[in-house]
Amino acid sequence: MVPVMTTTGGFQPVFCTIVPPHVLDRLAQHEDSGLAAPARRTLERDALERTRRRLTTVIGAPAAAPPEHTAGKPYRTVYDAGHQESLPGRKVRGEGDEPGQDASVNRAHAGLGATFELYRTAYGRDSIDGKGLPLDATVHFGQDYDNAFWNGDQMVFGDGDGEIFLDFTIPVDVIGHELTHGVTQYTANLAYFGQSGALNESLSDVFGSLIRQYTLGQTAADADWLIGAGLLAPRVTGKALRSMKEPGTAYDDDVLGKDPQPSTMDGYVNTGRDNGGVHINSGIPNRAFYLVATALGGNAWERSGQIWYDVLTGGGLEAEATFADFARLTVAAARTRYTEDGEEQDAVLKAWEQVGVPAS
Repeated sequence: MVPVMTTTGGFQPVFCTIVPPHVLDRLAQHEDSGLAAPARRTLERDALERTRRRLTTVIGAPAAAPPEHTAGKPYRTVYDAGHQESLPGRKVRGEGDEPGQDASVNRAHAGLGATFELYRTAYGRDSIDGKGLPLDATVHFGQDYDNAFWNGDQMVFGDGDGEIFLDFTIPVDVIGHELTHGVTQYTANLAYFGQSGALNESLSDVFGSLIRQYTLGQTAADADWLIGAGLLAPRVTGKALRSMKEPGTAYDDDVLGKDPQPSTMDGYVNTGRDNGGVHINSGIPNRAFYLVATALGGNAWERSGQIWYDVLTGGGLEAEATFADFARLTVAAARTRYTEDGEEQDAVLKAWEQVGVPAS
């Protein structure tokens, strides 16, 4: 699948969810209907959203920042779907409003702000489009909806089923992950299939993790490098949806099965499912970033994150880029921003070598 050109000269945004289809597929087949039914409803809704994105032939101009918006400041609006599936729902909190009694609303509002702040402070980016795009989110979407997604226009959060997944506003890295799909949409616009799709997912994991680390004030050594920690219900044998440090170890559960992510190209999964395994093979570039960040030390959003951000936004990343294409660009970015044969370039080269991706 290649990006679809629209009549406005841009590209059609993809529909991206935090919980991979292969996880929901397995859950939907469970003999306990109490576990299977929410997963089936989630899969049906996700399929509908994908169809809507595919049928959208015109995006139109990006939403303009409202007159009262100040450059470099977020403009957030949170809506409540009331467990229905109509978007955006009822407005419940705007920019500058005080926190209310609904924890999901407050977490969504804070997560939008944390994402905005990391991109602004670390990379000088004004919202996800670089032009002050307002950030909208809907909470309490659907009935026991087991996912969160970016639909090309806004964030949407389900409450989870309470048995396998908890409220999707809980992990701030989930919010950052999904909003970063928006950043990718406005920059490299990576095709959501195969290796380019896995890079799309990996970049969202990378910056989602960096947003969490920035929010908590963690160094690369302090961070747990998990994606979605706190999202799995107590009955699940697992710690998160994915591990960037140790892909394939995030969960090993009798209901969800075992985390299938490979950590090197030796384990690369060739599949026609999940758009060519975009949520599975993303473990390979994820681990490469972890290795760079921990080798360089300090705050991962600084040198390591800057290199990745330079590649994402630099204009040289093709829509159908492979892992090797991306790796080579990170080496070049490290050399350009820092010094040739410096520790940054060395760390990047060694990381890609460790995961089996040629970078030179």
